[in-house]
Amino acid sequence: MNLPQDWSRRKFLQTTGTSILGTVVSGCAIADRQPRQLSAEALAMEPVVDSKTLEKPNLTVGFVPVNDCAPFAIAWQKGFFRKYGLNVSLNREASWATSRDGVIFGRLDASPVVSGAVVNARTGAEGARHAPLCAAMTIHRHGNAITMSRAMWESGIRPWQEYNGNLSALGKDLRRFFENLPLEQRVWAVVLSSSIYEYFVRYLTAAAGISPDEDFRLIVIPPPQMVNNMRIGAMQAYMVAEPWNTRAITGNENIGFTFAQGREIWRGHPDRLLGVMESFIESNPKTYRSLVKAMIEACQYCSNPNNREEVAKLITDRAFTGAKPKQGAIDKYTRPGIVGEYNYGGFDRQQRIVKSLETTLFFDLPSELQSQANDHSTFLWQSECLWLMTQAARWGQIKEIPQNAEQIARQAWKTDLYRQIAAEMNISCPKEDYKLEPAEMFIDRKAFDPSDPVGYLNSFEIRSNRPRSFAFR
Repeated sequence: MNLPQDWSRRKFLQTTGTSILGTVVSGCAIADRQPRQLSAEALAMEPVVDSKTLEKPNLTVGFVPVNDCAPFAIAWQKGFFRKYGLNVSLNREASWATSRDGVIFGRLDASPVVSGAVVNARTGAEGARHAPLCAAMTIHRHGNAITMSRAMWESGIRPWQEYNGNLSALGKDLRRFFENLPLEQRVWAVVLSSSIYEYFVRYLTAAAGISPDEDFRLIVIPPPQMVNNMRIGAMQAYMVAEPWNTRAITGNENIGFTFAQGREIWRGHPDRLLGVMESFIESNPKTYRSLVKAMIEACQYCSNPNNREEVAKLITDRAFTGAKPKQGAIDKYTRPGIVGEYNYGGFDRQQRIVKSLETTLFFDLPSELQSQANDHSTFLWQSECLWLMTQAARWGQIKEIPQNAEQIARQAWKTDLYRQIAAEMNISCPKEDYKLEPAEMFIDRKAFDPSDPVGYLNSFEIRSNRPRSFAFR
């Protein structure tokens, strides 16, 4: 079932040409869809920081039209930016690549970036620009999923929860499906190369015994284009943040079903970080503190169950996701991922709704995810940064886990700075930077011990450039 050698990892980036073109077109289409005028709520907010005391009170901050733009929308709508002395212009980005590169090239002062983008910019992993990106907080955890096509359903594949943990059975179903497809149709889409979404697709399929280097091809598609590209058959599956999974299911666009939420692959994983250049923090320390405080407060607001209905409606606005259906409730696309009434869909008329606030974690964590006191969603664990490095090395994007991996993690994920800022808001944080990720948190029941990342990497049978034995006959 192996793909031709031409479809190697080096071909991965070459396959993204169509998505790059799509990004340009999409960017032209949404250029005039930015939040413009402050709401009455925002104007009524009394600043606690004088903007004149900040080095750079006027900021341009990016966001991408997916559900996790919610804290940015709330910070804008409720006046949290204004509260901390900031005059923020929100800029809607066409893709996660433009969001990341906007920060690197100085078009944006700050923007959300996909987990993996910060550390991979530091290490120069394949597909990432080498740049001193960094972050001091997550925007949210979870909030993403894998959507599979109707053809995959008809071949017998079902949502992961119905496999009852049987990775071998999933592997057989995936192998049978791919073997019956021509090579050019064995395509899976992600939102950004060298990111946690790519790693999740690779992690899942490898755990099921499918080689993501040999058995199918990965391409990059911007989030708002996922549904249409699946509709025309450009790929068989994709991984993206909400609402672009919910939009695909039966009762909505009727083109696919949710196979699994990302939290079923790694429960508690960081999804989006607030990315900035290190030079921005150095030149604007007071401004950066104000920005992080505004975003923490917005994440706390989004986390409150009493506010989630409001949040789900707000982000349907054309200035944010623009995800309003032609018929039905105004927030039927955004609501499931925010409120936590998540429908996996399917083509057998069965209800597959899972109710859980874990669908998207903005600040508060369930007790099972609080391995240390005072842990919360926006806190960055540097051990998670090391996990991302193990995956970059696993798939040949870097030659090996760097000798100075802990130093890179410390430079990329500013945990100590977050602690200082949080303390000014009377928010307590964990005292450690590293934690063990228990086996039950991962889909393959393989624990991650950050004290031995090399041993963890070598424990995977399926990985790029793995040692092979040859028998001579």
